[in-house]
Amino acid sequence: MNSDSVTIRLQSVAKTFPDGTRALEPLDLEIAAGETLVLLGPSGCGKTTLLRIISGLEMPDAGGKVLFGDADVTALPIERRNVGMVFQSYALFPNMNVAENIGYGLRVRALDPIERRKKVQGLLALVHLEDHGERNIDQLSGGQRQRVALARALAVRPRALLLDEPLTALDAKLREQLRADIDRLLRSLRITAVYVTHDQSEAMALGDRVAVMEKGRIAQIGTPRDIYFRPRTAFVADFIGTMNRMHLAPDAAESLFRPEDTRIVAAAEAQFSGKIVSVFFLGDHTRLMVDCGSSQLLTVETADRREFRQGETLHLAVDSGAVLTL
Repeated sequence: MNSDSVTIRLQSVAKTFPDGTRALEPLDLEIAAGETLVLLGPSGCGKTTLLRIISGLEMPDAGGKVLFGDADVTALPIERRNVGMVFQSYALFPNMNVAENIGYGLRVRALDPIERRKKVQGLLALVHLEDHGERNIDQLSGGQRQRVALARALAVRPRALLLDEPLTALDAKLREQLRADIDRLLRSLRITAVYVTHDQSEAMALGDRVAVMEKGRIAQIGTPRDIYFRPRTAFVADFIGTMNRMHLAPDAAESLFRPEDTRIVAAAEAQFSGKIVSVFFLGDHTRLMVDCGSSQLLTVETADRREFRQGETLHLAVDSGAVLTL
């Protein structure tokens, strides 16, 4: 673990803006040293406000506390908290080249120029931009700019790295590639990190734990597997992945189950049957929308390579261990 990483604790943190908007209800949260916590939720749920309070860009309501280790940093501005920030918009200096951007914080701290150059070269290698140090920012792709922003945030050896939807502006292929790079960096550096996103795949891939937020509250916090397989509320179940809802037996409570847990079986083994309404071939699997007579179409995902046809009848079953009742 990075010896500089820090435990972050929030105590009774809430946020009400001057216009009366309640962005965060009072909450307590502890982020372990070296942990990556992902704040996940829809727009307006409070996740960015919570990140800004951790960073020092926003103050919590009276009585709320932010602690880094045992130190109360609630009243400290961002420049005195020694955190690295990475934004969706990159926030790079257009008048500086790549190396100058990365080394900016080191120059402000009056680090010896030779030592600064060595550190910048190491960071360029860390983000796979060894040959890009002299390039202007406008010569870089979006993914390269975000790597520069990451390297700049890490240059000053921050106690925590805070990332606010850093991949949203990138196309799907770049997002996937940079997600893997960020995961590699966070795992190797073991820096305390808080990552904000509305993208479930990002959250599941990057988080040691995921905090799902709803209307200014943490609806559930746990490992990605906990959140996916054992959602505690209907909101969490519906927000993470796709969830089917139907009554598997007359007069039974509504059951919830995932598309990948819905098996195509012979008629004699079926718990229910339905007709295919839509077929989406996605390469490694096929997604089927099936009308089983309930209020919503059932989603079935299968790795079966055969061609499915609209109007075809499917016989289906769900393993009991995969069924949730909330």
